[in-house]
Amino acid sequence: MTDLKQFEFWFIVGSQDLYGDEVLKQVAADAKVMVEELGKSRTIPCTIVIKPVAKSPAQIRSIFEEANAARSCAGIITWMHTFSPSKMWIQGLAINHKPLLHLHTQFNRDIPWASIDMDFMNLNQSAHGDREHGYIHARMRLPRKIVVGYWEDETVRHRIAVWMRAAAARADGMTSVVVRFGDNMREVAVTEGDKVEAQIKFGWQVNGWGIGELADRFAKVDASRAEALFEEYEAAYELAPSTKADDRPAVLEQAKIEIALLDILSAEGAGAFTTTFQDLHGLPQLPGLACQRLMEKGYGFGAEGDWKQSMLLRSAKVMATGLPGGVSFMEDYTYHFEPGRRVALGAHMLEVCPTIADEKPRLEVHPLGIGGKAAPARLVFDAAPGPAVLATLIDLGDRFRMIVNEIKTVEIVDAMPRLPVARALWDPYPNLPEAAEAWILAGGTHHSVYASALTTEYFRDWAEMSGIEFVLIDRDTKPTRLADELRWGEAYWSKR
Repeated sequence: MTDLKQFEFWFIVGSQDLYGDEVLKQVAADAKVMVEELGKSRTIPCTIVIKPVAKSPAQIRSIFEEANAARSCAGIITWMHTFSPSKMWIQGLAINHKPLLHLHTQFNRDIPWASIDMDFMNLNQSAHGDREHGYIHARMRLPRKIVVGYWEDETVRHRIAVWMRAAAARADGMTSVVVRFGDNMREVAVTEGDKVEAQIKFGWQVNGWGIGELADRFAKVDASRAEALFEEYEAAYELAPSTKADDRPAVLEQAKIEIALLDILSAEGAGAFTTTFQDLHGLPQLPGLACQRLMEKGYGFGAEGDWKQSMLLRSAKVMATGLPGGVSFMEDYTYHFEPGRRVALGAHMLEVCPTIADEKPRLEVHPLGIGGKAAPARLVFDAAPGPAVLATLIDLGDRFRMIVNEIKTVEIVDAMPRLPVARALWDPYPNLPEAAEAWILAGGTHHSVYASALTTEYFRDWAEMSGIEFVLIDRDTKPTRLADELRWGEAYWSKR
């Protein structure tokens, strides 16, 4: 899993020389206290680095130049303790390439009613300085997140943490690789896309690898490594009796596939990968358990060559590091239209991540009925009930669009003994018919990232940092209104 502490966020507090040395010393001291206390918070997942008080155009530009060059810097947080003339910030903001958060807070929580004087007002005027600072962001049309409130409040820290996690995922993408084994599923449009533009927007290098390389590594995996991994399976999951007897060879084959996949991903510094059941030459099974296991370890995955969802899943995995709940590749499969119980059943042939499981997954082996290979091993389980989101990334030709649907996962009360796959049952907002209509209006795919560990805010922040369109389907969505909003969006995005 990703170590989020490796990602630094530079804290820049703004002021100006006009106030004199004593005020500037106090500004620096207060900012130091804030950074130290934020750093101690369990809510804040990453490292905050304080920078010198920003008080001149040359100094501000220098800080942003340094940030751009610093690989460890994943984002910048600005706060105006005093008034800071925003023209000083123009050169620095104009060259900034890092995600930006404008923290609108103040050092003191309360007004000292009995003692307040002009000295206090000159020092503690974030309400003044941050509005000046915000103006230049708006004037320059800069993407940024604005968080307002007292810096010690947990709600404020949570919003900062959400943005940090999204920025960490963004930084992770700038240095990562998607390994595509084979091509996209034949004749399918939605899994295709512009890989060059994806690297420009997200940083991901989406490259192809021959399935023969994976098959060759698979054939060379030592039996002892597979046996050791089988013991790990026994400790982590419930094993069906057949997996310890007749089906044991099939499980060991999946173990060898997992080992071979991991060896390649590690060697390439990859964060994500794809497979397709139409290109399995040299492998005895479709990678099922192997894909589930690698997702559990934090890798992104996309079936049928869907590199966009693989990218998005990796980003979601980074954002969700250490949070309760899970994140998985998912596919809409079929609907239940019973009056009063209209729900969607999501699953995939095999590849759903066990981090979303309600109970300990069960390892089983069953025929697949597609792909023309031997019966593959897989983990079977139901997703845990509770709030979640579905997110997907699509290529519209001239831009990328992210679509998010807020959902409520419900308990599966009806047995499905003839469907031995991992599955989730959910009630989408605002309701199944309108949610599905809205999703289709927006061009949503049948593949998605399912996240019970994340909320809409994480994906919105990531989309904003990436400079892509964001469409939300929630309790308030009306398809007719959304259709108009999508048309308005065409006018906005066509100019970018």
